[in-house]
Amino acid sequence: MSASTQPTAVSTNPELDQLCINTIRTLSLDAVQKAESGHPGLPLGMAPSAYVLWTKFLRHNPKNPKWQNRDRFLLSAGHGSMLLYSLLHLTGYDLPLEEIKRFRQWGSKTPGHPENVLTPGVEITTGPLGQGFANGVGLAMGAAHLAAKFNKEGFPIIDHHVYAIVSDGDLMEGVASEAASLAGHLRLGKMIYLYDDNHVTIEGFTSLAFSENVPQRFEAYGWHTLTVPDGNDLAQIEEAIRTAQNVTDRPSLISVKTTIGFGMPTAGTRKAHSDAPGEDAVRQTKRALGWDEDKEFYIPDAALAHFREAVERGAKQEQEWNDLVERYAREHETEGREWQTLIKGDLPEGWESKLPTFEGAKAMATRAASGEVINALAPVIPALVGGSADLAPSNNTDIKEGGSFEAGSYDGRIFHWGIREHAMGSTMTGMSLNGGLIPYGGTFMCFADYMKPAIRLACLSEVQVIYVFTHDSIGLGEDGPTHQPIEQLAMLRAIPHLFVVRPADPAEVSEAWRVAISRRHAPTALILTRQKVPTLDRKVLAPAAGLRRGAYVLADATKTGFERVAADASPNIVENEPAEPALIIIATGSEVSLALAAREELQKEGTPVRVVSMPCWELFEEQGEAYRNEVLPPSVAARLSVEAGARMGWDRYVGARGDCVSIDRFGASAPGDTALKNLGFNVENVVARAKALLG
Repeated sequence: MSASTQPTAVSTNPELDQLCINTIRTLSLDAVQKAESGHPGLPLGMAPSAYVLWTKFLRHNPKNPKWQNRDRFLLSAGHGSMLLYSLLHLTGYDLPLEEIKRFRQWGSKTPGHPENVLTPGVEITTGPLGQGFANGVGLAMGAAHLAAKFNKEGFPIIDHHVYAIVSDGDLMEGVASEAASLAGHLRLGKMIYLYDDNHVTIEGFTSLAFSENVPQRFEAYGWHTLTVPDGNDLAQIEEAIRTAQNVTDRPSLISVKTTIGFGMPTAGTRKAHSDAPGEDAVRQTKRALGWDEDKEFYIPDAALAHFREAVERGAKQEQEWNDLVERYAREHETEGREWQTLIKGDLPEGWESKLPTFEGAKAMATRAASGEVINALAPVIPALVGGSADLAPSNNTDIKEGGSFEAGSYDGRIFHWGIREHAMGSTMTGMSLNGGLIPYGGTFMCFADYMKPAIRLACLSEVQVIYVFTHDSIGLGEDGPTHQPIEQLAMLRAIPHLFVVRPADPAEVSEAWRVAISRRHAPTALILTRQKVPTLDRKVLAPAAGLRRGAYVLADATKTGFERVAADASPNIVENEPAEPALIIIATGSEVSLALAAREELQKEGTPVRVVSMPCWELFEEQGEAYRNEVLPPSVAARLSVEAGARMGWDRYVGARGDCVSIDRFGASAPGDTALKNLGFNVENVVARAKALLG
C-alpha cells in the first residue's frame, strides 16, 4: 500500500465522531447566521463525508499548506464555503476563529466563495459551478505528468490524490461534462469526487431540470462509481473512499445520499440551500443536533483536540516525504536537480538566449512564429507543456518529439483536449496550481468565448497559464463571420490581471513569449494571425524589445521621406531629420504594417507621423506616467488607432479629438485580404481618416 492510501487517523469512538461532525455543522451555521448570508445547506449535509475524508484519508500539513505531495481537496460547490473554512480552522491552519466570525465581511480571509490566494489551505478558487470539478481534473493531469516523468522504483515522490466535493449544480454545468469525459478518457486514477446527492437546488427539487442517472452517465465517461445510501453512515463513507483508492486505472465518483441542511427545520428543501436561517431556526437546529443552543461558535475541547491531530500527523507525513526526496536526489542526481528547479518555480539559466530573433525572416503568420518559439524553448524549459483544443496544426502548438499525454504515457508534453475549449481553460488552471508546470493551450480566438469563465478564474487565482489564440481577425478569411473575432479583444482586455498581447511581427512574437514565460503569477493571452505579416526591418525601425513596455515608438516622425518597413522590401532609405509629430497612428498586430504603409504616404506629402506599436495595453499601463507621455505626448491630439476589432476601449488612447479604424460589425466570408480591404483596412482609408483628423 502506498503512503497516500494509508489511513491517517482512526476513531473508535462514535460519540467523539458525532461531536466533531456537529462541531463542523454548528460552526458553519453560526457563521452564516452572523453574516446574515451564506449557504448552510451543504455544510450541514456533507459534514459527515468531509469529517471522514479529512480525519481518515487526507494527507495534508496545516502548518505548510503547499508541500508538494499533499492530497488536494477541492470544494467545487464553493457556495458551501463554510464547510471548508470550518475544517481549516479546526485542523490547525492559519485561519483563526475571529476570521470565521467575519465570514463574508470586508477584508476577511473567509469570503463568500473560496479564494486560493486569500485563505491558507484553499487549493483553488471556486464558486462558479463546474469550474472546480474541471480544475481538479487539471490538478490530476499535472500530477500524472510529473509522476510519469520523475517517479522511480522505490521513489514515488509524486503520489497523492485529488479529492473534491461536487454538487448537483456542478454536474449540470457543461464544463463538468467536458472535464469528466476527458478524465475518463485519460484514465486518471487518483481522482475521487464525493457527489453531494441531495436532490435539491435553489429553485426546488432537481427533478425540475435534472433527471438523468448520474452514476450511469459517469460510467459511460469511463469512471468508477459507488453509492453511499446514507450520508450520515461513517462506515459506509469510509468503505467507499477506501474502495475508490484501490481503483487506480479510473477516476471515481462516490454518490453520497444526503439531506441538505441536515437538522434544520427546513432540511431537505430548497429553503435550506442558501441564506441565513434566522435566530429561531438556528436554535431549533442546535436543539435537533443535541447542541447547546445558547452557545455561539462553540468548539468542544475534545473535538478540537481530535481535529488538531492533523498538525502532528501532517508534519510527520511531510518529513517522511522530504526524506524520500533527499534519497531520490542522491540516487538520481539529474532528475533530482530538474525536480527541484521545477518545484521551486525557477526558470533555467539562459533560457532567454534561446528565443529566436527572426532577423531577416520572410513574411509569416504570427501563429507560425509562435510555433517556432515554442519549439525553441521546449528543449530548455521542461516545465513548458501544452497543446490545443483539436486545432494544433492550425494553432502551431505541438512540441516536436514531445509525445502525446495519454493514458499509459503521461510523460508526454503535448496535451490533446479535444473539442473542449472550456475544459481546456479550466484544466490548465489546475495544472498550473498543481505546481511545476507552465501550461499553454491553443484555439481560434473566437472560441475564447467558450473559455471566458475559466480565464476569469485563472486571473482571480493568479496562476501562470498561456492562452494561444490564433485566427485573430477578419483576416482569417473564408471561414466567415462565425469564426472572425470582433469583440473578443475588448472582452479579454476587460478581465483584470490578464495580459493581452497582440504582436505585430515574428520578432514581437518572440518578445511576447518572453513576457508570458516570465510572468509567473498571472495569465497571458497571445493573439496571433492566420495570415502572413511582414517581418519588420529592425535595422531601421525600433527593436522589438519595446514590447516589454507594452507600447513603443516604432517609427518616429520625420520632416521628409520614408523608410523600408519590411526586411524583404526593396530598399528605399533616405536620411531624415526628426520632427514633432502632427499625427500619431497607434496599431496592434497585423495592422502595424498597415499603419507604417499609411505613414509612408503621409510622410511623402510632408506630414510628420509617428507610428506606435501597442501590443499590450496592460503592460503599457504599468509603465510610469513619464514613459507613457513620451510615447503618446499629450500635446499631440491628432491620434488614430488601427486595429481589426471592436473600437471599445480605444478612446482612452486616441482621446476626444482622435479616431479609430476599427470594426463594429460582423465580418464576411471572403479571402482575408478582400475582407480587410472592404472593411476599411487599406492604406487609402487609413490615410483618408488621418487627413480628416488633420483638417
